[in-house]
Amino acid sequence: MRNTVSIHAVVATLALIPSLASGQPSALRIGDATARAGAVVSGFIDIPAGVDSGTRIPISIIRGNADGPTLALIAGTHGSEVAPIIALQRVRQSLDPVQLRGTLILVHVANMPSFLARTIYYSPVDRKNLNRVYPGKRDGTVSERIAEAITREVIDPSDYLVDIHSGDGNESLRPYTYWSKLGLDARTDSLGRMMALAWGNDHIVVDTDRPRDAKASVYTQNTAHLRGKPSITTEAGYLGVPAEDMVQRNVDGAFRLMRFLKMLPGEVQLVEHPIWLDRTAVLTSPGTGVWHARVDRGTTVQRGTVIGELTDFFGNVVAQVRAPFAGEVLYVVGTPAMSKGEPVGMIGQAAKEDDR
Repeated sequence: MRNTVSIHAVVATLALIPSLASGQPSALRIGDATARAGAVVSGFIDIPAGVDSGTRIPISIIRGNADGPTLALIAGTHGSEVAPIIALQRVRQSLDPVQLRGTLILVHVANMPSFLARTIYYSPVDRKNLNRVYPGKRDGTVSERIAEAITREVIDPSDYLVDIHSGDGNESLRPYTYWSKLGLDARTDSLGRMMALAWGNDHIVVDTDRPRDAKASVYTQNTAHLRGKPSITTEAGYLGVPAEDMVQRNVDGAFRLMRFLKMLPGEVQLVEHPIWLDRTAVLTSPGTGVWHARVDRGTTVQRGTVIGELTDFFGNVVAQVRAPFAGEVLYVVGTPAMSKGEPVGMIGQAAKEDDR
């Protein structure tokens, strides 16, 4: 269902963004990079070896001359989600710090072990999903140490955050955004909603089920949200390839959001007719074998529609996975390898109410 954005809601939410002062405060240091006003610097957050091997997180800091918000954009939480990684390289190259108010923090590849090993979902070192271990542990495994470092070095000094995802190497995905509506802090919820509209994806999942314990926040975006920092998770890209239209969609989203946050001059653009998805389901495989998708990303399905079939290794159909309700295919696994319990797709259903 397409709902029109209320101009009154826009005005009320924009009032929640602080006014900007004239001068940029002292230099900002993240990892081994230090940025002063008007500078673009890059460096690394080092993750020392612990119970397993260490790694590095490549980051950039772009600092404007004038004071303003600090926005963090994080790519590469899952190593084969490459469209956001390429997009942040372009944002770094094209953003003029002279025009920027405030500070932009870019995490180019949050999960370097997964990126270099071309793995999906899990780190090749500790077999953990980086986006399930926040806020992390300084003495934990490498994924937990990465999460702890990002929490401390990136999330804590930021005012706003976007965790930028795409379809992993196995996922054929249509663009959408997650907006958390937790009901713990009205400002954080409201600004998160407007950030989702500013980013530009017209399909927006209304997520009310994220954990509410800051000590067990689990997800990157949720860690920021529970610290009172408005944030969203975005999805644009598919099957682990840097498709040009998806890379550019992520670049455009970053610049749209900076204009909304008054970090850059220019017209504020919001999605005018968003599709709010308040019912979603991640479908999983009932067994191990060879997966055959029977629908494409973005397909409208009815309850009972066959999403795909699982065969044994000889080609015999052993199971069918069907849509549990009518909706749209947000992603479907597009590669054959399948293990029991792994995701095979996600269905989203549009909200029936206008006020989201």
